[in-house]
Amino acid sequence: MPFGEVVCGSPGSGKSTYCHGKHQLFTALNRPISIVNLDPANESIPYPCAIDISSLIKLQDVMEEHGLGPNGGLLYCMEYLEANVDWLEEQLDALGKDAYVLFDLPGQVELSTNHDSVKNIIGRLSKGGFRLAAVHLCDAHYVTDAPKYISVLLLSLRTMLHLELPHINVLSKIDLISQYGDLDFNLDFYTEVQDLSYLENALSASAPRYAALNMTMISLIEDYSLVNFETLAIEDKNSMLNLTRAIDRATGYVFVPAADSKMPEGTIDTSSTSGSTRPNAFGLFTSAIGERHGSSNDVRDVQERWIDAKEEWDAYEKVQWRKEGETLRDEAARAGNIRERKPPDVVGD
Repeated sequence: MPFGEVVCGSPGSGKSTYCHGKHQLFTALNRPISIVNLDPANESIPYPCAIDISSLIKLQDVMEEHGLGPNGGLLYCMEYLEANVDWLEEQLDALGKDAYVLFDLPGQVELSTNHDSVKNIIGRLSKGGFRLAAVHLCDAHYVTDAPKYISVLLLSLRTMLHLELPHINVLSKIDLISQYGDLDFNLDFYTEVQDLSYLENALSASAPRYAALNMTMISLIEDYSLVNFETLAIEDKNSMLNLTRAIDRATGYVFVPAADSKMPEGTIDTSSTSGSTRPNAFGLFTSAIGERHGSSNDVRDVQERWIDAKEEWDAYEKVQWRKEGETLRDEAARAGNIRERKPPDVVGD
């Protein structure tokens, strides 16, 4: 059964960077991954692209032929893809039944909030056997300003209601949040979307004419009680692993290694057993419903790492990286010396 992520979010939220980082992480973990670029305007793709919508339709061609602007052209491209979804399904079938696919969507938010083409394509793939989750990226700097935070909550809620998928909202670029000033509350207030009435003073100060409207929007968000956030620092391995685990829990993904995969140290040899029992030896990847452990699991740890003590943690990590580099260099030197040694001469009787 193929699994996948529908990666969406506004322009600049880090969708392509996330796909690139996810490809690097999964490659290091020997997990299968393929990336589908569904943005016909993306001309500089940073990741290895398994399927590119530009092979089917290009935004520039649409704009020139139909006299459309960038926004109208993107909508046309998605409608064209919906009409030719067989092309996409054929390309996906070639990836195999055990594929794990990231769908990199354009940054135009209408596509994931009120336009039906992407939703219909997702529905077609789900009926065809895909287990998908939506990963909605939001730039973390929005939480530093109350009106922007409310707007991103509304955007996230609208996306969840429209796509109708298991949904993970993500505050991306959390490692840069300290550049935008101090937070009014601890980070868990924003990730867990707690009592939003505490934002009333900040909202009224910025736009006193719309105080009643602001409180109405807050009530709407709280009435649905659907939105919360994970955090992501794309260059931090622990942060990526934590988010990956959350997505695996949402989709129910279970990683079954290939029969010739190297077994983890300390496990029994299951090379001759059936595929259904092999995951038991790879608990690191298969416990989709287990508890998450390690740094970046708790939002309070995230706050300490990236907000309260960022400089101290940066200095500590540089020391650890230096030690790791020296260890690898010493191991390589020892291995080189061993290879250079010649076997002793054999003395005959």
